[in-house]
Amino acid sequence: MERPSRRGLLGGAALVAGAATLPASPAGATASSGGPVTAPITGPITGPVTVYPGDPRYQELTVGYNQRWVGAPDYVRVVSSTAQVVAAVQEAVDAGKRISVVSGGHCLAPFVFNSDVDVVIDLSGLDEVYFDQQRGAFAVEGGARLSGVYDTLFKKWGVTVPGGMCPTVGIGGHATGGGYGFLSRQFGAVIDHLAAVEVVVVDRSGTARAVTASRDPGDPNRDLWWACAGGGGGNFGIVTRFWFRTPGTSGANPSRLLVNPPKDVLLSAVGIPWSMLDRTKFATLVTNWGAWYEGHAAPDSPARILSGVASLSHRSSGNVFLLTQVDATAPDAARILADYLGALTAGLGADAVVAAQPAQRLPWLRAVKLIAASIPSFINPTLRGSSKSAYLRRSYTAAQAGAMYDALTRTDFANPAAAVTLAGFSGGAINAVPATRTALAHRDAAFWTLFETQWQDPAADAANIGWLRDLYGSVWAATGGYPVPGDQADGCYINNPDPDITDPAFNRSGVPWQTLYYKGNYARLQQVKAAYDPRDVFRHAQSISLP
Repeated sequence: MERPSRRGLLGGAALVAGAATLPASPAGATASSGGPVTAPITGPITGPVTVYPGDPRYQELTVGYNQRWVGAPDYVRVVSSTAQVVAAVQEAVDAGKRISVVSGGHCLAPFVFNSDVDVVIDLSGLDEVYFDQQRGAFAVEGGARLSGVYDTLFKKWGVTVPGGMCPTVGIGGHATGGGYGFLSRQFGAVIDHLAAVEVVVVDRSGTARAVTASRDPGDPNRDLWWACAGGGGGNFGIVTRFWFRTPGTSGANPSRLLVNPPKDVLLSAVGIPWSMLDRTKFATLVTNWGAWYEGHAAPDSPARILSGVASLSHRSSGNVFLLTQVDATAPDAARILADYLGALTAGLGADAVVAAQPAQRLPWLRAVKLIAASIPSFINPTLRGSSKSAYLRRSYTAAQAGAMYDALTRTDFANPAAAVTLAGFSGGAINAVPATRTALAHRDAAFWTLFETQWQDPAADAANIGWLRDLYGSVWAATGGYPVPGDQADGCYINNPDPDITDPAFNRSGVPWQTLYYKGNYARLQQVKAAYDPRDVFRHAQSISLP
């Protein structure tokens, strides 16, 4: 998915006020000097471009969405074809250089940009979206961003993939981790529509080559497709191209071969002032939320047409918000929305919800763009951040909700961008797929949660990271600080990687991080790693290890 944000939700009633203060100098502004300086790009990227330290572009190409993580590679190679990726990988392998790859740059952990990386391969020039007649599927190149994917697929063919909200997220990391969004309860995860991948791998002899792997049961490379469908980015090779086609579709008409989004959706934004919430009412809201999704998680639930986000930001923000999207063309859409909002706010009191707006009926793509435009953090290039995640099968307990309340009302820490976000992007069609069909193992969750804080000043790192650790550790205190798979919880989402998950000082559960991310699928992922990356060329701090 892409992460729901606490910085604003849909304008008006749900937009957190306040302009961001620009820092004195952006993180990573002091790029290392020396080395060749490349000439400016004057037209479309047709060949590889190598950017060295000292080039004015270097600092922009060595930091991603999270400004905490800044790299210092020998160079960045900007590529625009699979052949260029093969050549870039071969050159780095021959020179014994450590590789990382960037698609959209939204990796929240230091997997791409860190001091161990010598070469960053940037896929931003590899961003075409088109229908591949030979494969009968939609090709999306590995550097495409979600906004471009949605625009092209819908405007040309009236189709989409059920992905996340943030427009600048790259398809590479998003899809390989599973990929969720407002349409996922209705249509499944992004990888549930993945027909094939093209991956640049390195064999035991050190030779780089491009391999195509598909979901066809007879494909000798099918295990590589399986691993790329939820096994996380940066583990097996560089995915240069994805092909999407919904299982069970047939014929030659492209408009019938992938998900057709609703013609219109209903968007609802509800604001609840913090002044109306005491500890008991806050816990009621949280447990109501979980109970609704728990009760509507089945693949055949009529309410799978609805997905929502509850942004429970720090009290200093002034409000908590409920943002909901419903397929307006489905039977009883308005009633399902009304029943949902009634269930979530039951017990809060009639005066609690004072910032509700009437639901807006909008064309689907317009709604996608409105949601993205209403969340300032999606386009703020100066933010530092820390995040953790949890899948839930059952609702939070009142005690866990109370732990959230205590953290979100602290007076010694007042960051409006610190939040617990309840995301209703699990269940429904996602749960119709067996846990072993793809590498995405979390197939019986009801919803998931993002625990996150963002800030700008590096001097605030310790306070924000400490606040998040305290919050998360308190919520999951009964299971050693992490959401151990069991009756209530179901582990963590690999697309929200957490550096603390490997540290026994924070993860006291005794459950390995590999199990929290991958559950029973990890051993098979290791076998795929051994087959396609036997030299461990593609690795990071939490990559799949060789068996």
